[in-house]
Amino acid sequence: MNKLKEIRMKNNISQELLACKVGVTVRYIAFLESGDRKPSIDVAFKIAKVLKSTVDDIFLPRKCTKCS
Repeated sequence: MNKLKEIRMKNNISQELLACKVGVTVRYIAFLESGDRKPSIDVAFKIAKVLKSTVDDIFLPRKCTKCS
């Protein structure tokens, strides 16, 4: 599952509410969750703030712990 969707669902926030609070469309949130789009830095920070998380946790790939 996409990290954005995972964190959004853990916070019990709908795509509609997230879109409204960030100032984007629901379709744009769906594109982000499906990986079809990448957010601007401004939108990424707004999403992180709403979800009480960090841009890194939401949008950066998970680090491989077995590679170290």
